[in-house]
Amino acid sequence: MTDRRDLKPFFSPRSVAVVGAAERPTSSGGAVLQNLRICGYDGEIIPVNPKGEPMFGLATRRSLRELTAPAELAVIVIRPDLILDAVREAVATGHKNLLILPGGFAEAGPEGKVRDQDLRRIAAEGGLTIAGPNCAGIIHLDPQRRFGATFLRDMPPGGGIAFISQSGALAEEVIAKANEMPLRVGTVVSVGNAVHLGVDDYLDHLGQDPSITCVLLYIESIDDPQRFRRIARAVTQRKPVVALIGGATGPGGRAAAAHTGATVNDDAAIEEFVRDCGMIRVKSLRRLLLAAKGFGFFPDGFGRRALILSNSGGPGVICTDRATVEGLELPPLPNAFASTLRANLPGEASVANPLDLLADAREDRFAMTLTAALESAAGTYDSILMIHVVPFMVDAGPVIARLAELCRAAKLPIMHSMMGTLPGKAEWFRAMESAGVPMFNDVEAMAEAAGLVARYGEARLAAAGTERPTALSGRTS
Repeated sequence: MTDRRDLKPFFSPRSVAVVGAAERPTSSGGAVLQNLRICGYDGEIIPVNPKGEPMFGLATRRSLRELTAPAELAVIVIRPDLILDAVREAVATGHKNLLILPGGFAEAGPEGKVRDQDLRRIAAEGGLTIAGPNCAGIIHLDPQRRFGATFLRDMPPGGGIAFISQSGALAEEVIAKANEMPLRVGTVVSVGNAVHLGVDDYLDHLGQDPSITCVLLYIESIDDPQRFRRIARAVTQRKPVVALIGGATGPGGRAAAAHTGATVNDDAAIEEFVRDCGMIRVKSLRRLLLAAKGFGFFPDGFGRRALILSNSGGPGVICTDRATVEGLELPPLPNAFASTLRANLPGEASVANPLDLLADAREDRFAMTLTAALESAAGTYDSILMIHVVPFMVDAGPVIARLAELCRAAKLPIMHSMMGTLPGKAEWFRAMESAGVPMFNDVEAMAEAAGLVARYGEARLAAAGTERPTALSGRTS
């Protein structure tokens, strides 16, 4: 599509009719109805089912014709062969916005293609906007109005990160990892067949939403690369956009063509396109999640100059290697900072970048070093990457408590990694993250996340230049 549509009803509707609602949680209609309740949606929920029996204490309508006024959004979760009749009824009753979850359309052979053509014709005649079909739904946990119309198994934990995906399975995986890691993900969009609303439309809408601080994308196909780029270049001036492009290899491209109708593009064309959009490209789901971890805490990004502060030599070395590979710079210690450390650290400590405070470092040594770094080296470094190995003879609890206290007031971005056997891991990670410090299980993941966050400034600048013709081919089917 080329005209901007109003997507607010798909993210924060005042009323939702669920066509095909049920109480059985293993049915699509039951899952959607329950998820609306679980997510804390406080608008009007209207179950629609021919049986007309109450559900979860809610009055059920037998059809959309029984509603006294059109719902702001109608979610359709019935058999594919019944959907067109429901869409016609939606038009007849003044409904304008439909979220269709089931498949059975363009992706489903000749019969599905005919159904898809009929759906588009009815929508055009009735002035509808359709999200989907063949999608897993939309979740938007805005504190002002939490909304989740989906049959995905869980809700994300909430936060300013949005994930727009052309794969429902990856949407579910990102939610699972967001709860596990955790990640500040609060919005998840499963695009599906994109009859009207594609990745670029959702990106445009969420790019203008001040509650969204970072957008993650999983893309296999783009209908209109020029329009997508125009939108992405505008959004990336306001917030980071991180893209995982599926089908970048020959075999992967053929698989993507079978999945979404993607046109096969070579990796060089994808790389150039992503750069011209101002996006940050990742080549694995793992790195997409690491970017989410970093940007969840530092949505404005930071520079490439890093100080590695460790209490163990080996982890400091591999962190240094990974940081260098990721494009981070490790400037030497400023003289005043180095002098302070030499006067206060044991002689065996390594006063360099990376720093090694030695394994027996307790809260006093960590606190002295971090305080000195924040006071004497803030102009030299853009971030501090801390490494904390917990040996048997040191109680990590007091160390974490003191570091969290200092980090809470720190002006410099700080990341922290803990290694080894961690009996209080959950508590320690919560304490540091509540102080504004993203936590990592290993130093290489921390360095990767820092490298991704450090790319935002340059990515944004790259998109501020003159647009050039794109070599990327759009979807042809």
